Amino acid sequence: MAGKKKDLTFQIAVTNQEHWEEVLSSKGLILVDIYQAWCGPCKAVVSLFRKIKNELGDDLLQFAVAEADSIDALEKYRGKCEPTFLFFAAGELVAVVRGANAPLLQKTIVDQLEAEKKVLTHGLERNVIKDEALLEEEEETSPLPALATDDELVPSGKSYTVAIIKPDVVAHGKADEIIMKIQEAGFEILANEEKTMTESEARDLYQHRAGEEKFEELIQFMSSGPCHVLIISNTGDEDVIPAWREFIGPTDVEIAKKEKPDSLRAQYGTEVLYNAVHGSSDREQASRELAFFFPNYKLQQQLTEESASSAPERTLALIRPEVLKDRKDEVLQSIRDAGFSIAMQKEIMLTTQQVQEFYKEHVNEDYYPALEQQMTSGPVLALALVKENAVRHWRDLLGPANIAEALSDKPDSLRAQFNPQESAINQLHGSSTLDEAEKEIQFFFPVERTLAAIKPDALEEHKEEIMERIQASGFNISEIKETSLSKEMAEEFYKEHKGKPFYSQLVDYMCRGPCLMMILSKENAVQEWRSLMGPTDPTEAQKTSPNSLRSLFAKSVLENAVHGSSNEDHAAEKIKFLFGDIDLERAVNGTQTDTTPESVAGDITQSEENEEDTAPASDH
Repeated sequence: MAGKKKDLTFQIAVTNQEHWEEVLSSKGLILVDIYQAWCGPCKAVVSLFRKIKNELGDDLLQFAVAEADSIDALEKYRGKCEPTFLFFAAGELVAVVRGANAPLLQKTIVDQLEAEKKVLTHGLERNVIKDEALLEEEEETSPLPALATDDELVPSGKSYTVAIIKPDVVAHGKADEIIMKIQEAGFEILANEEKTMTESEARDLYQHRAGEEKFEELIQFMSSGPCHVLIISNTGDEDVIPAWREFIGPTDVEIAKKEKPDSLRAQYGTEVLYNAVHGSSDREQASRELAFFFPNYKLQQQLTEESASSAPERTLALIRPEVLKDRKDEVLQSIRDAGFSIAMQKEIMLTTQQVQEFYKEHVNEDYYPALEQQMTSGPVLALALVKENAVRHWRDLLGPANIAEALSDKPDSLRAQFNPQESAINQLHGSSTLDEAEKEIQFFFPVERTLAAIKPDALEEHKEEIMERIQASGFNISEIKETSLSKEMAEEFYKEHKGKPFYSQLVDYMCRGPCLMMILSKENAVQEWRSLMGPTDPTEAQKTSPNSLRSLFAKSVLENAVHGSSNEDHAAEKIKFLFGDIDLERAVNGTQTDTTPESVAGDITQSEENEEDTAPASDH
């Protein structure tokens, strides 16, 4: 209670119109936090204001809080969800800051206090303003207005990225200067829209960062005022995304100033959160952000009937046991030769129950007993294939489901080529429709959760780069915490490696400093995270997975930057050890039924089991 009383003394609580007029008549500069009754004043800035007051020690500076609903003069501020700070001098409005933007608030306080002193001591004219946002609000029909109703085009063959000039830079009047530098650097700006995001829209845009410690601060900041959203392309044919990310510089402003002093973030950023500009990490993120900010923009090649029907799709492919055992590599090569990308793959043993669930529409057919026997006779390889018109192209490549028809009518089809003589069941499966493909992919690749860790040296040196790559890869960070492992905790965490030559070194290394522990969720999260990590040995990673985290950030087999669980059971055990009994259904953003392959123990492939047993640091 003592602390609360102190805050009320520090910030004048304005309760009615009469009190409002009295406070505003005070000499000097007064900063008023305008709040709604249902949410209260902005507590996040109190310590900042107190610090500034103590440092400046100036009686001309005062702070107040005022409830919009109880004061007639604040009628237009009622119902606003974002923090709003009004600066008054001699009863006149001289500045407005929206959002709990600490650097901007501090700068505005210092600048406006200095300006008011000049008015009082030298008789200079006071710069009185109107809150332009209130005037513009009446004209706006949406906080993220759509562009013209006619479709705008990203020219055919153009590589593009989405860039955001953030609210603090816009508020400081630097947007035009940055735009000029972007053009001078040879980038082409295809669109430039000023947007003000609501908190809800900011949460949608940054949902992949919801588990981060400063997520709420990020949301408040990005919805604190207008930003400029640009579609940027290159004048040439090269990929614009790496060029743009090189131009804006590292996420951490201090690193940018040291390593890329000419970058935009080095010149205009103040810290990691307030780093001036944003750029899409990869093509997938650029596509998502284009749809989010510019719903009427379309890629030109998608507008023709031919290309509209050739948009990238996913389909499920299954390689059944008999062919998988002897001719797996040949089938995979045929898939790649046909232009398919393999987005996910998993080798599993199916139970009778799972086969019945997957083929429930076929259970009463005469051929079903043979199909069930085939599907449970050994491991099945499930693949999520990606290509333009993937469903149709994969089914065309497969050929007829009936083996006799495939052999007579489509001898070049995969079912004809990969047909064991003694089998009456074809050895390859493909989804029939796009909807069926998505359902079947979800069956074999449901959303999983896995444990991930950024190890001490990598956390200190490469945290921001690693976090960017995690987010760009589509992982949802369900839980996150920074923790320092005691020796006992590290020994328990790596108990499965006890007795191995590297065990004591590994324990000592993990106790060297704090680690960042995360629960990541995504389709096929365990394997996807292991792929993003790359091989244990960074030398091997650089050869076979040059874009993996260990290739880029690991120092040695021991100091290999990141950790990941080897299977779902291992992930569940470590998650419970580090995070306790959390809501695991929430951590995967959905439930998993007992009929999915993930519900059955032992679903990991033999190669993963061997890797766990024989590779010194396969997941540590």
